[in-house]
Amino acid sequence: QAEVEALLKKRIEQGQADTPQLKQSVRDSLIHRELIIQDALKKGLDKNPEVAMQIDMAKQDVLVNAFVQDFLKNNPVSDDAVKAEYEKIKAQRGDKEYKARHILVDKEADAKEIIAQLKKGAKFEKLAEKSKDPSKNEGGDLGWSPASSYVKPFADAMDALKKGEYTKEPVQSQFGWHVIRLDDIRSMPAPPLEQIKPQLAQHMQQQIVEKAITDLRAKAKVE
Repeated sequence: QAEVEALLKKRIEQGQADTPQLKQSVRDSLIHRELIIQDALKKGLDKNPEVAMQIDMAKQDVLVNAFVQDFLKNNPVSDDAVKAEYEKIKAQRGDKEYKARHILVDKEADAKEIIAQLKKGAKFEKLAEKSKDPSKNEGGDLGWSPASSYVKPFADAMDALKKGEYTKEPVQSQFGWHVIRLDDIRSMPAPPLEQIKPQLAQHMQQQIVEKAITDLRAKAKVE
């Protein structure tokens, strides 16, 4: 009966209607499964090494899930914690979105030469063909993104530009040397907390579970 109730609850959560037909279907499914299991055991299939390994792995999956559920029950993510994380992400993300282009090269001298050509009236999109970034196929266009999407040297240089300007000096990052042009800026209001609260809470739960696992490994002897 406990198995019937558990499977019935799962089916209802998946969107099936709670009807007498569903209850009968669940009951029949469990009966068929039990008959198959009994016959499999009579044939000794559980002694097959591959089957035994799969049974052990299924047991491990159940225990891992039980650990996670128990840990989250005893270490819940509070509404205050979710709100604090939301404010932190919102501050990091900023309230502006930038539409920029860039040309990425390996040498500073090459970047300076590109800037010199721009000063002479060369088209940025044409010079972008020299870039080693895939965006060269779109004239260096990076689309719309917040500054936080870029590495700090790039973001700082881009944020200092006005619409239509390009960097007068090469910008170095771990990827090479950039020449950046800012095409446009627009406001980017953050989504309301209530809209993203479930996803944010789930992400935070994953983080604390991962930390718990890291702590377990730190204490364990792994050979």
